Amino acid sequence: MKVGIPKEIKNNESRVGMTPAGVFELVHKNHKVYVQSGAGEGSGFSDDDYKQVGAIILDTIGQVYSISEMIVKVKEPIKEEYGLIQKGQVIFTYFHFASSEPLTKAMIEREAICIAYETVEDEEGTLPLLTPMSEVAGRMAIQQGAKYLEKPKKGRGVLLGGVPGVPPGRVLVLGAGIVGIQAAKMAAGLGAHVTILDINMKRLRYVNDVMPSHVVTEFSNEYNIRKHVKTHDLIVGGVLVKGAKAPNLITKDMLKTMHPGAVIVDVAVDQGGCVETTRPTTHEDPIYIIDDVVHYSVANMPGAVPYTSTVALTNVTLPYVLALANKGWRKACAEDESLRKGLNIVEGEVIYKEIIEAFGWDAAMA
Repeated sequence: MKVGIPKEIKNNESRVGMTPAGVFELVHKNHKVYVQSGAGEGSGFSDDDYKQVGAIILDTIGQVYSISEMIVKVKEPIKEEYGLIQKGQVIFTYFHFASSEPLTKAMIEREAICIAYETVEDEEGTLPLLTPMSEVAGRMAIQQGAKYLEKPKKGRGVLLGGVPGVPPGRVLVLGAGIVGIQAAKMAAGLGAHVTILDINMKRLRYVNDVMPSHVVTEFSNEYNIRKHVKTHDLIVGGVLVKGAKAPNLITKDMLKTMHPGAVIVDVAVDQGGCVETTRPTTHEDPIYIIDDVVHYSVANMPGAVPYTSTVALTNVTLPYVLALANKGWRKACAEDESLRKGLNIVEGEVIYKEIIEAFGWDAAMA
């Protein structure tokens, strides 16, 4: 199969769809791999690194799309890429369709095979291709939150770990999934007081078992959320509904009850955000302020640490890329239920029901 690795063109996105090690495996299986010149530079991989493992370097993104049967990338195609996608071409990447109706309609129009990393689901019900980026984003949420709590960054001026004689900062984590666990771990490591909310009691029991005593758990409901937003300095939104839009757990009216200079880091922004006032931002312009509350909602947080993120992503995507390349998408998806769950749009038809529900479409419209 002809596999293309284009350079990511989303704002400040420095990750790349595959490392040279991943390309080596594809070439070793007699596949042709076309890498756009400069695609790996942001992650620390040169064109020569890719050439040495057998990749063919092409000058432009258009050349990569035009020659490839499958495109492997990181972020969803943006408007400039829509016209490059061909009918029947496999696009394997993060899509998060439920948060973008224009993207969804564009992919329907292009009649491509859209396989979304974030909905590939293994037999245990976990999301193996979302997990490493959720781990990165969860840890980064605390780094960024701590930074924007500083007064020069418009924050409250609180040091999360406190100092002797001064109590530590208070961190509220919404969701005890991968993002939430990693955020709680980082915040606890800094010495912050952490409260983590979830509706899944099994997850809360797990948190209670593995986290130190200054990480406390509570069941997530509106009453408890309203209670805690009043007293916490940093709130991390780590809620995930597989393939669907995130619920708004923090509403605009709650902001007025929060400390001025408190910080919200909404990791769920890729799926619309779990805060009513969330809108996507970029690494270039990451924050905005509403009712004196700092909002950080960068839609590609792991893009800020591209080497770590690219290696972690290739580690988990490569087996699926090899299956798709070796067998073709129809056979690969027929034989692997987890990969089949990644199919979102096939030749103009939306087949992932959560996308249809997110936009209130009926089956005929999709």
